[in-house]
Amino acid sequence: MSNSNDENAAGVRLQKVMASAGVASRRVCEDYITQGRVKVNGKVVTELGTRINPEVDKVTVGGTPIQLDASRVYLALNKPYGVVSSMADENGRGDLSQFVVGYDRVFNVGRLDAETTGLIIMTNDGELAHKLAHPKFGVTKTYVARVEGIVTPATIHKLLSGFELEDGPIKADKAHIVDVSGNESLVEVVLHSGRNRIVRRMFDFVEHPVIGLVRRQFGPIQLGPLKEGRVRELSKIEVGALLKAAEGGVERAPRPRVKPGKATPSKNGKRR
Repeated sequence: MSNSNDENAAGVRLQKVMASAGVASRRVCEDYITQGRVKVNGKVVTELGTRINPEVDKVTVGGTPIQLDASRVYLALNKPYGVVSSMADENGRGDLSQFVVGYDRVFNVGRLDAETTGLIIMTNDGELAHKLAHPKFGVTKTYVARVEGIVTPATIHKLLSGFELEDGPIKADKAHIVDVSGNESLVEVVLHSGRNRIVRRMFDFVEHPVIGLVRRQFGPIQLGPLKEGRVRELSKIEVGALLKAAEGGVERAPRPRVKPGKATPSKNGKRR
């Protein structure tokens, strides 16, 4: 970072970089800087002559990280039932590549099993993908499971207090009963674990096998009304929230661009 006003100084003016990243107009970005709302590499910057290297320096506005690399792509996909979570399946099954034609070198962050529907984040940002997928960074995922039997508060307590599976201990970050109908229950579960088929295995352990499963939220990003098989680009605000969550920030969901809808799993796992 440089504070020189020399036009030949290394780097690009901070307000220009911010405007190019879609934060706001250059004039508004200048106001943000002079108001002390902008940090570069963790330090408040108030001088309009400040220059930065967008490839190296980290910029936040009001505590929210800004993605300065215009080549980065961030997508939300509602994965349909029966599709495997890979970009190319060696067994010829339907994979994720069919939904992101035209986007260069994006890949999925984590996986959903073929029978699970719902939100998958697609990106070409390897560093962010690692942090979002690795449990040590604590980014949570929210699932709604339709399960066999009547789930009781005692079962919810067991999910929250934890138990031992074959690959180690596990417990839900949050869990609550959404609905009970007939001999089935609808349960929302929040986890930061990304272990294979973990939600299904947890419900198998408490003797309520999963009938249908949908992921409704990943960190601060919500599935909302996005239809199965459709993909959308994340907004600048959503990308900032995702970057903040990956750094251990509070996972507040940005306001959706359209009225939110709710996806619940039917018996075959498909949204209804």
